[in-house]
Amino acid sequence: MPLERIVATALQIVDEEGADALSMRTLAQRLGSGTATLYRHFDNRAALVAHVVDRMFGIVELNGDELLTMGWERALRTVAHTMFDALARHRNAARLLVEQIPLGPNAMALRERCVAVLLDSGFPPRVAAYAYATLARYVLGFAVQVNGHGGAGQADDAQSAAVFQSLDPDLFPATVTVAGVMPVPIEDEFSFGLELLLSGLARLRDDA
Repeated sequence: MPLERIVATALQIVDEEGADALSMRTLAQRLGSGTATLYRHFDNRAALVAHVVDRMFGIVELNGDELLTMGWERALRTVAHTMFDALARHRNAARLLVEQIPLGPNAMALRERCVAVLLDSGFPPRVAAYAYATLARYVLGFAVQVNGHGGAGQADDAQSAAVFQSLDPDLFPATVTVAGVMPVPIEDEFSFGLELLLSGLARLRDDA
C-alpha cells in the first residue's frame, strides 16, 4: 500500500475525529487492511504521527530563493501566515506537534529556509535558532485555538461582545472603555502579535 495513501488517511482521521482517535488499528480499519501492513512502514504510533506532522509541513509551499530576496521581516511574516493558514486548516492534527519536535524532511526544509534567511540578514546563529523556534511555537499556539466548527466562533464572539458591553462601568471602567473592540478576532490578534515579535527581533539584530 502506498505510503502517501496511508499518511493521507491518517491525517483525515485526525481531522475528523481528533488526534486521540488515531491508532494503528483505526487506521487499518479505515484502509480496509491489517495492522501488519502498517508496521511495514512504521515501527509504532509515534513514527506514524511524525509522518502525519510532516505532511502538514509539506502543505507550506515556500520557495527558499524567493524568501531570501524578500528581506527577513517580510520573509518571516510570509512564513508565519502561510504556516498559520496550513495548520489552522488541520487544527486537530496541529496538536500533534506538541508531542514531538518535527524532524521530517518537509519540516527540516522549512526550518532550513527560515534560518538561512535570518543568518543571511546578519542574525547571530543563536538568535537565528531561537527566532525560528519562537516563531514556530507562536504560530502553533494560535493555530490550535482556531475554532473549527463553522459559525460557532462568530456566535461565541457575539456573546462575549454583549457581555463586555453590558459590564458595570463603575466596576470595570477600563474594560468598558475598550468593549467596542472586544473580543479581538483571533486572526487580528495573530497579526498584531506577529508584528510585535518581528519588532523585537529587529532590535535584537541591531544590538548584535
